[in-house]
Order: sequence, then C-alpha cells, then structure tokens
Amino acid sequence: MIDLTVIWAGIIGFAIVAYVIMDGFDLGIGILFPTFKPGPDRDQAMNSIAPVWDGNETWLVMGGGGLLAAFPLAYAIVLPALYAPLTAMLLGLVLRGVAFEFRWRDPAHRPAWDLAFTAGSLCAALAQGITLGALLQGINVAGRAYAGGWWDWFSPFSLLCGVGLVVGYSLLGACWLNWKTEGALQERAARHAWRLGWLLLAVIGIVSLMTLGLEPQYYRRWITYPGLIATAPVPIATLFVTAMFYRSLAKKREAAPFFWTLGLFGLCIAGLGVSIWPDVIPARVTIWEAAAPERSQVFMLVGAVIMLPIILAYTAWAYWVFRGKVGEGYH
Repeated sequence: MIDLTVIWAGIIGFAIVAYVIMDGFDLGIGILFPTFKPGPDRDQAMNSIAPVWDGNETWLVMGGGGLLAAFPLAYAIVLPALYAPLTAMLLGLVLRGVAFEFRWRDPAHRPAWDLAFTAGSLCAALAQGITLGALLQGINVAGRAYAGGWWDWFSPFSLLCGVGLVVGYSLLGACWLNWKTEGALQERAARHAWRLGWLLLAVIGIVSLMTLGLEPQYYRRWITYPGLIATAPVPIATLFVTAMFYRSLAKKREAAPFFWTLGLFGLCIAGLGVSIWPDVIPARVTIWEAAAPERSQVFMLVGAVIMLPIILAYTAWAYWVFRGKVGEGYH
C-alpha cells in the first residue's frame, strides 16, 4: 500500500541515491588526486568537477533534512548512535570544500591544499561507508531511544563497508575522468578504473556474505524461499554489469564505463533495499513507526513537489551547459 509515509521514504531514498551518484565521482577524484601529476593533470581533474561539485551536495542536505522532518524518531535514534562518523563526514566535506577553493586562490601553498582536498574526500567517503555499515549491523534501541554506547558503530564490518565505499567512489571518479578528460590523465584514469573494478567486485562479494549473518531477516530474504526467487537475479545482474564494464573499457569507450559503474551502484542500492525494507532502522523501527504526523507530511510534501522539479531542472541544465571534455588550459 502506497501512503504518505511510503512517498516520503521514496523521496528521501531518491535524495540519498542522487547524492551517492553525483557526489560520489567528485569524492572519488579527491581520493585519487595524489596519483595525478601536479600541474596540468590535477588542474584538469579539478576543472572537470568545478561547475557541479557544490550543487551535488544539495542532495545530502535534502536527505538529512527530510529524515529529520519526515521521520523524526529515526533521526533522534540514528544521530546519537552515529555522532562520530557523521561528524567526521561533515568535517571532511568542509575541509574538502575549503581546499577546493583555496588551491586556486593560494598557489604558494597549493601542495598543502591538494593534500587537504584528498584528506577531506577520503574522510567523507570512509565515514559514509562506516555509517552505512553501522546501520546494517544494527542499532541498539530501547523504547524510542538509542540504548547503545559511543563506540557501537565501530566494527570490522562497518570498517569494511567504509573501505568498500572508498573503492566505489574512486572507481566512479576514475570513470568520470576517463569520460571528461583527455591525454595522459585520461589514460591514467582508465588504468585506475581497470584495477578498481575488480577490487570493488571483491568487496561487494565479501560485504554481501557478511551481511547475511548480521540479522535473521537478511538471511531469510536472500537465501530462503520464496525470497530467493526475487533476489537471485541481483548477483547474476552484478556479474553481467561487471562484464559489460570491462568490455567497454577494453573497447576504449569513454562514457559507457561510467554508466556501467552507476549500474553496479544501482544494484547494490537495490540489494540494500531488499534487505531492510520497510525499516528505516533495520530490524528495529519501520518507516511507519518513525513517521511524522500526517499533517506534517502533507505540509512538507507541498514544498517537495514544488522544489524537486526545480532542483532537477537546474542540475540537468548545469550538466548540459558544461558537457564535453575538459582539456589543458580550460577553466
């Protein structure tokens, strides 16, 4: 049954997916930044994302703000459970943004700003993955409040999820540069993409197997009948998308590897949805238990219906205006 709560879960889910897709590749470029030669190569990489990187973070604001407004109970539980990784993520994004601007305005200290750009990108990506892993492994809830400790989020599984997202964002960044740049930087990005694809596939496999043992509902939905019928196509599709990704790289395609990588991310997100739906806090709190009153949801939905098309329109326009490649000397 589709009701206001399901609609709001869809809106927030869309915002999170849009953030992962759009901000993922520029975080990945920051992670890969030390592997590029100082000078024209690094400038090309920066210029490829300069018109869009700050707009990409709109979706993070929308996802976080929407969670607070539409699912206040979930926000009240998740925030104290994940203070440390969420704070690290925000600090990483701030450091990255400052470094992005000041590397142009303070050329005398550009190596330091380049290092800060990488550190901020790596910190933000790792913290986001750790946050996802901590949610999947379970949050200790008593009544309507968080009942765990300060370090509950820290575990081998959450750290592996953090590493996996770093690898995934790096792959997105490499594929973006393969598409949007030329010359030596494009060739280096293609080599990075070739290696990172296998690494990401390995991490996806390990995380998927470990996830099955975290909660009984994960195992039931993925391994037992009748859930197995619906979930079996996901790993098969993952192998197919990976094969097409490497085929496109071998044929020296430029845009195709990026979109096949997005397909891998889409399959991972679909698998996540299968595992936790309809919970907003897996195996603890459903979306209906965490939802705001109906009047609040209706009031916010009016604003979302107006603003979402506007955000999508100006985002699409920005990408269209700055389509094409970024060569040496372009700003």
